[in-house]
Amino acid sequence: MDRFNDLEIPESLADALDPAKLALIVYDMQVGVLRQIPDGDRVLANVQRVLAAARRRRVRTVFLRHYFLPTRLTGTFQLRQAKAWQHKDAAADTQPLIPHGSPGFRLVQGLEPGPDEAVFDKVTMSAFAGTPLDFVLRDCGVSSYLIVGVATEIGIEPTVRHSTDLGYVPIVVRDACGAGHKEAAERSLAGLEFTGDAILTDTDEVCAILDGDR
Repeated sequence: MDRFNDLEIPESLADALDPAKLALIVYDMQVGVLRQIPDGDRVLANVQRVLAAARRRRVRTVFLRHYFLPTRLTGTFQLRQAKAWQHKDAAADTQPLIPHGSPGFRLVQGLEPGPDEAVFDKVTMSAFAGTPLDFVLRDCGVSSYLIVGVATEIGIEPTVRHSTDLGYVPIVVRDACGAGHKEAAERSLAGLEFTGDAILTDTDEVCAILDGDR
């Protein structure tokens, strides 16, 4: 741990994985999202391993769920995005992909939140935009967080970049993050590594440190 101006600056993954100052963000592990990921079963298994290790160390944990607004409340940007994602020429031809409360909106089986864990719903890609996440983590004294889930190139990268502007140290568990577009996800991770915005790691390393094996 580097110390300067009465601050502790994590130098290693182990430094950043202090359970007292750590959170786990489980991002959009929903039925309607995970089924779009080619290797969803592998991602789910790694997310479950990280979640189990975090629970053993009583790491504060938050689940995120994404939904699409009813058409009447879908604004200019979201309509443009819907046209691109749904390959439509006209906004009138789009529809909400995952409405709130729909079967696809549910978290996948095996990731049921515990009584000491929270679920935040969002319509944005950054988990820190339009949710209580920043307030909750700051109020609990959290300075770094693990992030797992889907999709790397769609929501995890913007969440990580947003959070660095808020002063957090993000830890991306690469093999516990799925992607709908492999090349785009690789570019996202390469960009985060190049800028130094996040610590990149894998499930085995995280679990070993949280379980005290390293």
